[in-house]
Amino acid sequence: MEHTSDLVYEGRLIHENTYPRRSERYQEIEMDGIKIDYYDAKNKVIHEIKKSDKMEQAHEWQLKYYLYVLENNGIESVKGILEYPSLRQTREVFLSNVDKQQIQDFVFEIGNIIQSEHCPEKIKIGACRNCSYYDFCWIGEEQP
Repeated sequence: MEHTSDLVYEGRLIHENTYPRRSERYQEIEMDGIKIDYYDAKNKVIHEIKKSDKMEQAHEWQLKYYLYVLENNGIESVKGILEYPSLRQTREVFLSNVDKQQIQDFVFEIGNIIQSEHCPEKIKIGACRNCSYYDFCWIGEEQP
């Protein structure tokens, strides 16, 4: 769904225009269903660029999941940096043992949802309007 999202396209423009030379210096990594745009292999740092800090907790968990996947693939001691160029802010993100357990719990819960014969009830929150999956979740529903 993301390939048709204007918001995802806008994020891609921010990536390309804010740090135009970054793709020359850092690697792009795809593994186990994730795609990391900027990985500094020399310093073991993932750079994750976001448009705003509106969903900061979700951004942090996304980055922690990337760290988790790298560690599960033998790449250890990696840290993440959340970058908000328009706010001129950065924030370091690390993966703790508590985080690893929480991610394992999330993965287990997701597996249960996938295996279930019934979809969970929809929960409409403010973030739904701006999500690239909005149409997927709410197709055929009456608009408020």
